Amino acid sequence: MKFVIVGPAWPFRGGIAAFSERLAHQLIEEGHDVKLYTFTLQYPSLLFPGKTQYSTDPAPEGLVIWRRFSSINPFSWLKARREIRREHPDVVIFAYWMSFMAPCFGTIAARLGKNVKRIGLIHNLIPHEPNLLDKLFPPYFVRRMDGFITLSQSVADDVKKILKYSEQTVHPKSIAVTPHPLYDHYGQLLPKADARRALGLDEQAPYVLFFGLIRAYKGFDLLLEALADARLAEAGVRLVVAGEFYDDEQPYRDKIQELGLAERVVLHNRFIPDAQVNLYFSAADIVCQPYKSATQSGVTQIAYHFSKPMLVTNVGGLAEIVPHGVVGYVVPPLPASIADALLDFYANNRESAFTQAAAQEKKKYAWTHLTQALYGLLS
Repeated sequence: MKFVIVGPAWPFRGGIAAFSERLAHQLIEEGHDVKLYTFTLQYPSLLFPGKTQYSTDPAPEGLVIWRRFSSINPFSWLKARREIRREHPDVVIFAYWMSFMAPCFGTIAARLGKNVKRIGLIHNLIPHEPNLLDKLFPPYFVRRMDGFITLSQSVADDVKKILKYSEQTVHPKSIAVTPHPLYDHYGQLLPKADARRALGLDEQAPYVLFFGLIRAYKGFDLLLEALADARLAEAGVRLVVAGEFYDDEQPYRDKIQELGLAERVVLHNRFIPDAQVNLYFSAADIVCQPYKSATQSGVTQIAYHFSKPMLVTNVGGLAEIVPHGVVGYVVPPLPASIADALLDFYANNRESAFTQAAAQEKKKYAWTHLTQALYGLLS
């Protein structure tokens, strides 16, 4: 079959781009023709909170990526649609993650041809920090899709609300729920001591990893409060923060000082390029995601790739893929609960058992599960 994937891709950085590229590789491996259509302009600079939208990594090998449309130029949407129509694809997959993109994607999806299947690959339907656009724009996109893949049940439920889905009737638009597959393109696990030396960390100290962009909903403040627990301080537990601030960083830095954590928190305030991701996960004992809200998370699937123990909060779809007490912890988004779990992890030497269990559990998250779900929507 001939597939087109519409959404973020190189030279743009980030988890959605990485997902689309990895999916393209999987479809090619399974014998399909795949092209990716991405942005000329993804976000206007006024709307982008980070330092840059662009990747410093080389272009992914073996992929055809066309930069064809701007998120804010409707004429480019029409031009991209005409070009995609000329490709005569069997399937067009839209990698959707925020309401701002709904007019662009919805317009490209309209009138692609009656024989073209339009699949919404929904990472998030309603963003973690919602605004007025989230009531107005998503229906425009959703109603133009022929089917959906979501990566958690909570996102599937959001789609059903827009479609006015009834469990008592067979809805003409199918929704497949399949877990976020492994991010398995970040290299190999390194010896912990080697990774720590490369990052300038103490080779013997206990380290927790917080990885990814820092935004209010990700609960970094909760983790700092947990780390200030006297029991963790006595155990010498430290925190490595690897990611760029997308919120004002000063309140977090002030909290670090107020809680007396300056000697125990290592801040690497930057976007981590692909080639360095394995350093951070290899250096860590456990990966912590203290989110206040969530759907699913690519960080979890990077941790699984490296067979790392995890601590997640019981919000969104995180608890669906982290068995409590098996590969890590699922706790309420409260500093005391996070601290209790971390203390249990270190006091009872759980790392080895959780690591072994994660190595088995991650077999559930092969990319073939997602492509099989996709084929099911097309049959």
